[in-house]
Amino acid sequence: MPWFSDRPIASRFIGAALLATLVAGCSTREPIEEPAPVPEIETTVELDSVWTMDVGDGHGEQFLYLTPLNTGELIYVAAANGDVYAVQAENGKVEWYQELDRQVFAGLGGDREQLYLVTRDAQLVALSRDNGDVIWEEPLPNEVLAMPQSNGDIVVIQTTDGKVLAFDTASGELNWQYDGVVPVLSIRAASPPLVGSELVLAGFANGKLMALSAENGQPAWQYEVGQAQGRTELERLVDVSSQPLILENAALVVGYQGKLALVDLRNGEEIWSRSASSLHSPMIGAGNLYVSSANGDIIAYQGSNRRELWTQDRLSWRQTTQPVVYGDYLLVGDFEGYIHMLSLEDGSLQGQLEFDDEGLRVPAQRLRDGKLLVFGNSGKLSVLELKESD
Repeated sequence: MPWFSDRPIASRFIGAALLATLVAGCSTREPIEEPAPVPEIETTVELDSVWTMDVGDGHGEQFLYLTPLNTGELIYVAAANGDVYAVQAENGKVEWYQELDRQVFAGLGGDREQLYLVTRDAQLVALSRDNGDVIWEEPLPNEVLAMPQSNGDIVVIQTTDGKVLAFDTASGELNWQYDGVVPVLSIRAASPPLVGSELVLAGFANGKLMALSAENGQPAWQYEVGQAQGRTELERLVDVSSQPLILENAALVVGYQGKLALVDLRNGEEIWSRSASSLHSPMIGAGNLYVSSANGDIIAYQGSNRRELWTQDRLSWRQTTQPVVYGDYLLVGDFEGYIHMLSLEDGSLQGQLEFDDEGLRVPAQRLRDGKLLVFGNSGKLSVLELKESD
């Protein structure tokens, strides 16, 4: 199955940044914990800045996931105040800048022709990749935190109340809508749908991964990533709040208080699974799997048999981001804006960089030339490169 790769707040939602504290204080599943202090380590590797720029007000002190869109030569990035930039990845030169007259809540998604974002007042907006001009916009039934996703023919969004909507990329016309089931209490986190040529994969707060027809939105299959257990609503949280990873004809998915599982894309049958709890997509590298657990622990599993290789627990409850494999290291950000560099071999902490004192929420991205793209909550956008310490 080919996949395209040009890649008012309701009280029932719990912010993921507060989840560790809230769940620890109210659920019998987790101990009561404070965030671990910044680890003191002997540094063997560093990250040096290639270039840095400020992008508007960043996340605008709101709980948003405004992930930059990396297309190779250009990086597209939006800030909460409506500033949108196209920047050369090599040197940070601004290709174009667009100042929208509205607040941005979700983005950026894109395809070969357009960029997509969602505004605070729930408007889906399509922008030209050439200059950032608005091409069309359409109203949505509720707020959206997850970036829109497109396969070139349709652009798909998922609202915080569980609706999945597909719009024609050329006209903005609504093609179809699927209404998912959302429990009384769920995590306020961004789970972007994954849009292929034939299927749309969407994770829901009821612990289900749904495969929908890209043509008409009809369900093709569903897989239960997590099953609600316990007496309280907090104990019963089983959100699938991260995007699956595609491995040939299978999807790798993880849920909160659920499972890490590999699922057959053709029929939704489980290939393998093991217990796990995470708010972020897993990472694959060097033949192994890496998970940033909901409690902040970083766990490595052997790819061939899913046997646990190591656990790094010195970042517990620091609200770690999705990990990214970078050279011989695994990098994660945290709520205080530190980037931590772990050895792929044994998980030991080898370096750290205090990047943004307003925190890091979106994961770093590897660039085509081997460098690293990082976007902090304050709007600090940087390209970094690895340097071994003397």
